[in-house]
Parts: sequence; structure tokens; C-alpha cells
Amino acid sequence: MAAIDPAVIGTELPARTVDVERGRLRSFASAIGETDAVYSDVDAARAAGHADLPVPPTFLFGLGLGRGAADFAWLAELGVDLRHVLHGEQSFTYHAVAHAGDTLTLAPKITDVFAKRGGALQFLVRETEVRRADGTPIAELKETIVVRDPGAGT
Repeated sequence: MAAIDPAVIGTELPARTVDVERGRLRSFASAIGETDAVYSDVDAARAAGHADLPVPPTFLFGLGLGRGAADFAWLAELGVDLRHVLHGEQSFTYHAVAHAGDTLTLAPKITDVFAKRGGALQFLVRETEVRRADGTPIAELKETIVVRDPGAGT
């Protein structure tokens, strides 16, 4: 595999607009073992001061997934062999709570590329800005993807 060209830094990837659905929020809360009723019961959420079911903290990461191979097309376009990809790190910076019924736009951008161990490990940093349909900032997501080059020396 060739080194990932640092010229891709600053590349804006296709934005994705999604509707936050109650059913998906409930399924996510169940999958992560969330027992607080505020994440699954609308009445409990409203009693806690929310307009509807609130989005659990790590749910936003999953909104960028769900389209199968299309989720990783940007990596393939960079010449990355998906068999050698690892999810290295994820962080979130929150500005507002999103709720069921919100329409969110996720706008990802490649913000860094670097290598370690003589190119055996390459790193791609992608940051995604999440906004409500009215432009309200909800969060910034930052993920580091590690690409192992089995042909490079360690």
C-alpha cells in the first residue's frame, strides 16, 4: 500500500442528513444497556425537561454509519485496503442535546494524516461537525483511523 497523501488534509467528505427516530434511539439505549427511562420513555424524557427522547452521548457516531460499503467509500478512494483498518480513537465535543424528531446534518472533513513506525502504521483523522437543520451546532466528532501496511517495516 502506498502512503496516504497528506494533500487530502482539508478534504470535505459528502455530508449526510439524517432524521433522529425514537425507535432507533430506543434500540441504541437497549443495545448499550442504558436503563435510565429518559432514553426510552417519552413521558420520562419530558418530565426531565427534554422535548422528546434525548440522543445518548455516543449515538452520534453511529449516525454516520448504516449505508454498508458506502460508509467506507472515502477510504477506498484513498487507496486504503479496508482489511487493514482499525478504529483507533473517538472523541466528542457537545454543544447542545439533540432529540428524537431532529434532523441532523453530519459534515465530515479529513483534518490530519500522519505515519508511525516507518510507515507501517498510517493515521487518518476525520472530524465531523453535527448541526440541527436550523444550523444549531450539536457536536463535533473526531475519530482516528489506523491503517496497517503489512508490507512496510516496523
